[in-house]
Amino acid sequence: MILTMSRVRILGPRHRLSEMVGVLQDAGTVHLTRPSAEALHPVPESLHRDEESRLREALENVEATLEALPVQDVQPEIPDAISAEDLRRWEQLAERLRRRAEDLTGRARELERRAVDLDRFLDLFRRFGDLLPEEPGNDGVRSWFLVLRTGGSDSTDRLRGALEEKLGEGFELTVGEERGEGRAAVLRASGEAARGIDDVLSGAGVEEVGLPTRLPGGASLAGATDAMRERRSELRDKVQRLERERQGLAAEHGPGLLGVRLAIRDRLARIEALRTAARTDRAFVLEGWVPEEELDGLRQRIENDFGDAAALEKIATEKWRGEQAPVALSNPRIFRPFEAVTRMLPLPTYGSIDPTPYVAVFFPMFFGIILGDVAYGLTLGALAAWLHHRSDADSILRSVSEVAGACAAFTVVFGFVYGEFLGDLGHRVFGLEPLIFDREDALIPFLGLAVALGVVHVLIGFILGAVSSVRDEPREAVGRGLYALMVVLVAVALLAAVRILPGAFFTPAVVALLVAFPVLIIVEGVLAPVELISTLGNVLSYARIMALGTASVVMAVVANELVGTVGSALVGALFGLLFHLVNFALGVFGPTIHGLRLHYVEFFDKFYSPGGEQYRPFRHVRSEDRAAASLDT
Repeated sequence: MILTMSRVRILGPRHRLSEMVGVLQDAGTVHLTRPSAEALHPVPESLHRDEESRLREALENVEATLEALPVQDVQPEIPDAISAEDLRRWEQLAERLRRRAEDLTGRARELERRAVDLDRFLDLFRRFGDLLPEEPGNDGVRSWFLVLRTGGSDSTDRLRGALEEKLGEGFELTVGEERGEGRAAVLRASGEAARGIDDVLSGAGVEEVGLPTRLPGGASLAGATDAMRERRSELRDKVQRLERERQGLAAEHGPGLLGVRLAIRDRLARIEALRTAARTDRAFVLEGWVPEEELDGLRQRIENDFGDAAALEKIATEKWRGEQAPVALSNPRIFRPFEAVTRMLPLPTYGSIDPTPYVAVFFPMFFGIILGDVAYGLTLGALAAWLHHRSDADSILRSVSEVAGACAAFTVVFGFVYGEFLGDLGHRVFGLEPLIFDREDALIPFLGLAVALGVVHVLIGFILGAVSSVRDEPREAVGRGLYALMVVLVAVALLAAVRILPGAFFTPAVVALLVAFPVLIIVEGVLAPVELISTLGNVLSYARIMALGTASVVMAVVANELVGTVGSALVGALFGLLFHLVNFALGVFGPTIHGLRLHYVEFFDKFYSPGGEQYRPFRHVRSEDRAAASLDT
């Protein structure tokens, strides 16, 4: 539901405006707006401009420091107040910490870079190991480490020919075997013969690999490899020590930095709130929106702090239009997770209808009717429980896990209705029988169930549309009611025609349709027949529930049949399980997409009025997820 809002006006002595803003911030219930009285003078934007600039500079400094430090899962230590001296002290500390953290990070990155280089060299040593001499000595011979990527033996012959033309016999070229990305090669030359080799390699398009020209200490290849590994281990140990020091700084100063950041944001939010006020020579005026249920508490708080010096008055509802009020959704705990589905669209306008309770009933029902398998439902329930355990309270992921849990419950229920456990495996192994019908065979009853749900869903949408518009648009409300009546009459006539209802219902239903049709045109205009046909098309669109559900059970049965078509029982079981996993993934994706479509297109279109402004009460910033909202107020 959408909370009822009251527009309030708060009056008090001008010199106590800042104090009143503090009281409202403590209350945390007022969505502040600009006062509507034209005779009042707005508070100038330049008010507290110097302080704001100073605070934003300090905030930028603190945030830069927090980005440099690994501050995670730390409870902020929020000061009660922050003076100019406190702010200067925190800025100086933040500057020192940032420089230290950046120095530690830079040193760690450099050491890690060296360790990565050693990893690369060790890898290349493994590749070129067979081509290097066991004892390289110190004979002034220079080595080039090459990769011949294309051309096979032809590229090797071309390179060798170019070297012979340039150097004669004054070189040694050793080429390894073909590997995935080419051939490794080592070129060795000494003295005067080494000149000009770089030009030959460049002209031949050969890639040179950066290996050290001399092994550490002139040692053997094996000794050099051991030395490089030891050096790499030392570098990694130093990196870990630097990271521990950085984490120590974060643990020591992180709570204070987080707290002062929240305190600065709190003060900035108060400055912004001051600028929403208006004033005269002696008084101030603040206006805003408060949930009706919070109004008495706010009035009592102001009386306690100001006595007769300030007053709160509720502005009469006829002086504002409903769409100006901010929107706050409030639903019972069982429906609240489904607000995530509603919030995927713009909020409904104030005074319209919150569709969350209807989504909470119909969306998991549609999902369960489509998937409808006990084993799939239990699997989805296990995934939902895992997501619930891994998610934070009041997070989107927590809402998704609870919505998935409701869908899993309906899937299990309809699995028993259809008698399905991994398709027909439950019937084969456990003797599971359908409680109502087997949807693999009973296509017509399944289709009838889907269309009947469509009739109910669309009718509820029209009724909600009539209710939401009866106050401001009575003609539109009558039109919505007539559309609902026409859908009922068409359904009754069709059911009577196929003898599901007694035949005596057919003639009265048709006569009522003939009478209601011209009335509908008078109320809704000449396009009413097109709208009616579109509405009937909306109802038939719910047949997708049957189509998706039938496809799901057929794929599950096919997966079971495939088990027996493979020679090995184990291979067949694994293949069938894989097919079931694919069917499960499709069975989760399809009902989600089409369930949302049936709500957003066929259902919401009948009554939903988007475009509401979110209720953002002016309050203290006490968590990171509310900081931006408080600053936007």
